Amino acid sequence: MPGKPLQDLAVIELGQLIAGPFAGKMLAEFGAEVIKIEPPQGGDPLRNWRKVHDGTSLWWYVQARNKKSVTADLRMPEGQEIVRRLARDADVVIENFRPGTLERWGLGYEQLAAVNRGLIMLRLSGFGQSGPYRDLPGFGAIAESMGGMRYVTGFPDRPPVRLNLSIGDSLAALHGVIGVLTALHHRDANGGAGQVVDVGLYEAVFNMMESTLPEYDMYGVVRERTGSNLTGIVPSNTYLTRDDKHVVIGANADSIFKRLMSAIGRDDLAADPGLAGQRRAGEARRRARRRDRRMGRISRRRPRAEGACESTGSGAARSTASPTSCAIRSTSPAG
Repeated sequence: MPGKPLQDLAVIELGQLIAGPFAGKMLAEFGAEVIKIEPPQGGDPLRNWRKVHDGTSLWWYVQARNKKSVTADLRMPEGQEIVRRLARDADVVIENFRPGTLERWGLGYEQLAAVNRGLIMLRLSGFGQSGPYRDLPGFGAIAESMGGMRYVTGFPDRPPVRLNLSIGDSLAALHGVIGVLTALHHRDANGGAGQVVDVGLYEAVFNMMESTLPEYDMYGVVRERTGSNLTGIVPSNTYLTRDDKHVVIGANADSIFKRLMSAIGRDDLAADPGLAGQRRAGEARRRARRRDRRMGRISRRRPRAEGACESTGSGAARSTASPTSCAIRSTSPAG
């Protein structure tokens, strides 16, 4: 039986809480040996966050699985020496302290790479290792705001909201893992030298903002909050059903919309040119609103338990019993 793809990788994780440990978790899940360095007297604070089972946070079980833990006080010479010894044979070091902290402890990239030329260091911070904000504390909430995600999340008549998850930290961690894998390939293909992978949380969030920047640059359009739908993509929303439940419906292209209408017994809507694709922006918005309202009326006349309609690989529609799939099944052509 073949091993996991990263089983020969040795990783030292110096970070705490979310971004750094999430990156370490991803590498560990694909087979890397991840040795986590924790401070004495309590370890990583995440051990005590939120719901606790047998004295340990359930979140910790998620974040620390497949890792090994070593206690070392990085503020003391003895703890710093433990890290140096481990780093001599490591492929990757992960850290998410404020920029400059490792250098003060004698554990910066230049110091560690002096005895391990191939070392790759992933550095996760709020604003990156350079620039005017590098010394400021950077939390995921700030990164999500500066990166634009908070602005477009929520309803237009209310303040911006956040996901009830640490999405900014996790996005930065995933960008960091991609950077680490790229750096490993570069090292092995180009002579064995390592490098620093520098990820700012706000940059990782900003990278998720799709076409918002060119839309503003070319047309002066600012993407606004639209509640539970997706700007210009209809139907893609959460709709209320007859029994006051909710169903998420996604039919994000004309061809899918036509199959959806056919599956719920509304071939008349599938053939309606007023609901078809469009070219001009103003017309696009009008048709999108009309299509969304029509979908809302259809869902409101049916209970969620009637099931759903999913697209198969061949493009045909099949009914399912899942109440959370893409669309409601019709029992009547009315609506």
